[in-house]
Amino acid sequence: MAKQAVFRQVKSLNVGCDAVGNLLLVKYAHHGGTYSTAFFPASVVFWMLEHIPVNQDPNLEPPAGIPPFTQMDWDIRFTPRVVSVNCKQFPDALRIRMELENTPEQTVLLDRSNVELLRHFFSVYAKDLINLDAA
Repeated sequence: MAKQAVFRQVKSLNVGCDAVGNLLLVKYAHHGGTYSTAFFPASVVFWMLEHIPVNQDPNLEPPAGIPPFTQMDWDIRFTPRVVSVNCKQFPDALRIRMELENTPEQTVLLDRSNVELLRHFFSVYAKDLINLDAA
């Protein structure tokens, strides 16, 4: 029996770069008080930077309550690694379906402020990333 894919609406998120510079750890705070994390390889980050829409609203408020990182977030050996993403843009949200290594796929729904926050984090860390999958 196949495991069901997980779908969560994101309240806020945080992003950090590993010491080597080829992975970003994304920590999602979900509505309902739960959290999830996933490692994004540089190749996925660069692809998403090319495809995530840029904010056009100068009055867009940032999301509240950015979840802090702890050392445990980095040390959990079961944190899945994103293999690929499939994004679908809606007028006020972005749905990201993530294919993950060794776990069921996960889908997150980001409102416009979280989309901009993710794009901003990814663009800031892009200069620190080494794309090991680049040809």
